[in-house]
Amino acid sequence: MTRIIFSLLFSVATLLSSGAIAAPAALADNAPDSYTVVRGDTLWGISGRFLKEPWRWPEVWRLNREQIRNPHLIYPGQIIVLDRSGPYLTIGRRVGEQKLQPQVYNEPLETAIATIPMQAIEPFLTKPLVIDEARLAQAGTIVATETSRVYMGPGDTIFAKNIKGEQKVWQVFRPAKPLVDPQTHEVLGYEAAFLGTARVTEPGTPATLEIVESVEEVGTGDRLIEAGAPEVFSYVPHAPDKAVEGRLIGIYRGVTETGRNSVVTLNIGSRDGLERGHVLALHRNRGAVVYKDDEGNKESFVLPEKRFGLAMVFRVFDRVAYALVMDTDGPATIGDSVRKP
Repeated sequence: MTRIIFSLLFSVATLLSSGAIAAPAALADNAPDSYTVVRGDTLWGISGRFLKEPWRWPEVWRLNREQIRNPHLIYPGQIIVLDRSGPYLTIGRRVGEQKLQPQVYNEPLETAIATIPMQAIEPFLTKPLVIDEARLAQAGTIVATETSRVYMGPGDTIFAKNIKGEQKVWQVFRPAKPLVDPQTHEVLGYEAAFLGTARVTEPGTPATLEIVESVEEVGTGDRLIEAGAPEVFSYVPHAPDKAVEGRLIGIYRGVTETGRNSVVTLNIGSRDGLERGHVLALHRNRGAVVYKDDEGNKESFVLPEKRFGLAMVFRVFDRVAYALVMDTDGPATIGDSVRKP
C-alpha cells in the first residue's frame, strides 16, 4: 500500500474553528533551518526540534481538520524545511548544493513515521483494553479445555461459546478490574488483561480453537473478543477544540506514579469530546492545608494545581482513554488532572 505525499504547501485552512491563533508558535532554541528524517523518528520528536511546544505542529504545517485525522505521512529521507517568517514547516528535497525543490513522494505505508514511539503503545493499539458491560455480555467464553487441563498454552485446544461470524482470529482476555471514576464512583468499564490469541479450527457451539500465542496461561472462564488489525498511529498532535477536564485513574502495570513515555488511563473518553491525537496538559493536585494563626483560628485552603507536563491521547473508548506521558518535570500520579493546554 502506498501513500502520495504532497510537499511544500499544505492547505491554508485554519486549525481551530474558533478563530486564529493569538500568537505564533515559538521556535525551539537552536531550531535548525532543515532536518532530514531518519528511521526511528516520530512526529512529536521532529516537531520538538523546531518548536518549544511540539503539540502546535498543525499550526506550523497549516493543516485543516481532515489532515489532522488523516495526515500526509512523513517518511525517512524526506527533508523538513523551516520558514521562520511564519514559522512554517514544509517538505522538500535538495537539488544541487543549496536549492530546495517541492516533491511528490510515493512510499510504502509501513515505513511511515509514527506520531509517538510505537514500542511504548503498540500493545495498547491492538489488544482489548476496556470492555463495557454490553460488549462483555457478547464476548465469547471458554467453556472447556482439551483433556480437562486447568491451564493451556500455545498449540493447545480450547472450546468456546458465542464465537460467531466469519472471524478466524480471536483475542483471549480476562476482565481484570473495574475502572471507577474517582469523583462519581461510577464504573466506567472493565480493564481487560490480554492473555493471548486463538484461531478457530472448527466452528460450532461450542467452537474449537487453537491457542496461537499466550503471554499468560489460558483457562476455562476466560473471555474472547474479535482481534483487531494492527495500525500505524499517525494522527497529528493537536489540542482539543473545546475545554476538557479529566483525571488520571490508572497507570499501566499498577504503579501509583510514573514518568515520561508511560501509559496512563483517563476518566474521560469520546463522549467528552476526546479523540486520538489530542494533547492534554498534566496538572498536579497539591491538596489542601489548614492554617492556624497565633490566636488559634483555623482556615482551610485548597492549594492551586501546578502544570507539570503533557500527555498525548492514542486510544479512546466511550468513557475512558489511554494517553502517553510525553513531557514532565515530575512524576504523574493517580488523581492528577488533565486539561486542554
